Amino acid sequence: MRFGVRALPNRVPLDNVEHAALRVAPAGSPELDNVNQTLVVPGEFEEVQREYPIFIRKDQEGKFVAVALLGFDKGENLFLDDGRWSTRYTPAVHRRGPFYLGLRETGNGTSELAVHVDLDDPRVGTEHGETIFKEHGGNGPYLDRATEALHMVHEGLAAGPRMFAVLEELGLVQPVEIEVQFDEGKSYRLPSMFTVGMEQLQSLDGARLETLHRSGFLAPAIFIRSSLPNLNRLIELKRRKLADAQG
Repeated sequence: MRFGVRALPNRVPLDNVEHAALRVAPAGSPELDNVNQTLVVPGEFEEVQREYPIFIRKDQEGKFVAVALLGFDKGENLFLDDGRWSTRYTPAVHRRGPFYLGLRETGNGTSELAVHVDLDDPRVGTEHGETIFKEHGGNGPYLDRATEALHMVHEGLAAGPRMFAVLEELGLVQPVEIEVQFDEGKSYRLPSMFTVGMEQLQSLDGARLETLHRSGFLAPAIFIRSSLPNLNRLIELKRRKLADAQG
């Protein structure tokens, strides 16, 4: 799976002198936000599970990732209202805005992780939006929020493979069938989705439960499972959209 990544972006290291005048429009990105599934990482599962159903699926490389289900049709995000998220929590990959983490040369033959900005992103300009840097130096609030989201995603992508390896070893990753029928005659089947099996989780013996706990992934496993009732909310949002389309 690919999550809102454009070909050949114009990403450059963010510089508080060169980019002092840059602003970022608060509106969301149609390319990034108009998706029916989005990547979520373990560090945000507690917040995500309050709003969205979390599922496990395989990416293009066949590796497990966690996604929040946002809609049923391609490019459909039922949690957007006039381009803005209607939920209390926005997933970290969307909170980062036009910023990314990349390598920056330090000048002594080494490089370090640094924030980059996509200058081709339509939200980036100098006329409108929130300032990136404060007038007399330092990061502005928008950049602080984006940077926090960037590091959450970076750390989550590193922790994800370890988490799924533990969940698989304990037999907790289980396939789930998702079929939804609407009165308007539309039906949807979402194949190749997985969740944390409740029966398997409840049947863990003391030693295996201790392994899961000590790995730090007990809570994320519970959050994945506890998020499933949010599918009912998603279905209701879709039902309203279909009814509105019919007038």
